[in-house]
Amino acid sequence: MLHPIFQDMFAVPIPILEKILRPILVYFALILLLRVFGKRELAQLNPFDLVVLLSLSNTVQNAIIGNDNSFSGGVIGAATLLSINWLVVRVMYSSPRLNRVMGGVERTLITNGRVDEYALKKELLSDEELLAAIRRQGFDNFGDVSRCILEPNGGFFIEGRQPTSEEGRQKVLVDRLDALSHEVKLLREQLG
Repeated sequence: MLHPIFQDMFAVPIPILEKILRPILVYFALILLLRVFGKRELAQLNPFDLVVLLSLSNTVQNAIIGNDNSFSGGVIGAATLLSINWLVVRVMYSSPRLNRVMGGVERTLITNGRVDEYALKKELLSDEELLAAIRRQGFDNFGDVSRCILEPNGGFFIEGRQPTSEEGRQKVLVDRLDALSHEVKLLREQLG
């Protein structure tokens, strides 16, 4: 007979099959909900989105573990979540069509400096949030962007129309260093 401490820690009070099915069902429900509510939840987290995502884990906790606070139950739930995620990633990798259906498609938000307001509205992004995203990439305003694409994973691909201000400064410095190197070479030739 096990000591009561170990009995409480390792005994799983609900059937193991239920312990495995709960995380699988919650996993697919969350995938579906995140797909329905859009890439915005993955892209730019404002404080409201962050609160929702943090609360989400606590909200589904009991759905995943049921009436079980045991170590064994937690390990079974975690192993099930990791396993189902591993399986889904492998299946989506081998099926591009399923990947598009589950993962969504990219959406062009800016073309040649012009913001596609319809695309922003579909993704529930404001001009300010989009501007913040392009500024993080080193662009000052929408006019500096040739293309901005919101990818299915929530990331932004941003292509500039011209070099960013930092790239411009770096080019000036490199040009100056090249000129100085050339002058040093000429001086060495004159002295040598």
